[in-house]
Amino acid sequence: MKVLVAGATGAMGKQLLPLLAAQGHDVVGITRSREKLDVVHELGARGIVADVLDPDQVARAVAEAEPEAILHELTALSGDLDIRHFDRTFAVTNRLRTEATDHLLAAGRATGVRRFIAQSFAGWPFARTGGPVKSEDDPLDPEPAGAMRESFDAIRHLEDAVTGADWLAGLVLRYGGFYGPGTGLGPDGDQVEMLRERKFPVVGDGAGVWSFIHIATAAAVTRGRAGIYNIVDDDPAPVAEWLPAAASAVGAPPPRHVPRWLGRIVAGEAAMVMMTEMRGASNEKAKRELGWQPRHASWREGFAQVAA
Repeated sequence: MKVLVAGATGAMGKQLLPLLAAQGHDVVGITRSREKLDVVHELGARGIVADVLDPDQVARAVAEAEPEAILHELTALSGDLDIRHFDRTFAVTNRLRTEATDHLLAAGRATGVRRFIAQSFAGWPFARTGGPVKSEDDPLDPEPAGAMRESFDAIRHLEDAVTGADWLAGLVLRYGGFYGPGTGLGPDGDQVEMLRERKFPVVGDGAGVWSFIHIATAAAVTRGRAGIYNIVDDDPAPVAEWLPAAASAVGAPPPRHVPRWLGRIVAGEAAMVMMTEMRGASNEKAKRELGWQPRHASWREGFAQVAA
């Protein structure tokens, strides 16, 4: 299958390109920088330079690639994340989830693309009520935190646009928190450095439940019906459990504990949601309908391997 990957040189793109090429797909990668064409080639794909926020450039790139499937892996998350100013930190990523999604879908429709797979997120967008682990059928937050509302709306736009495109098979993959090469929880990641410096505390009761997934994962290129799928491991865990384990895995001292009121003052509303109210995700649908299995069944073994 001829596959076009938008976001070819991002953390996920760098993992997907060689995996897709090894599976026998004809892979084309979009990159904004001409200087990164060699990187795309080294990863086993042909590169096309395009600004994905420019509809004319996207239309030209898709027409040139003539893909059967488009993988939308566009984010702008390099550098330190300022969770206190959540929406500002994710402003460019939110444009990629809205404007770039619309451009790619329009170009795909014009060229007869049959499958469209887009990256979303499983975690804080879920409703903060009910059980600790959510399925794809569970509702999203009816009242998202104010600091996260623009990002929430962008995720909803992407998911609705992709699954609502009735002229192709549109799949949304809600990934858990990434760890591994090129991520914050990678060998040289900023979150690992924060753990080593004891700048990543457990806030309040640390009851927020996180689901994780190793960055080297691929799914839904040739299998699966249109819809939403949680791409996470088998082991959702509260912050109070996984954060000390992550610190231990990388040889860092145990994280500090700070009260919720102090965490809100220092880190802001979004951090409180993620630390104390976030919900995990179930991967049963992805296993059943995509024939998929996580690279590591649990973040526990995954963190240990990354640290090693």
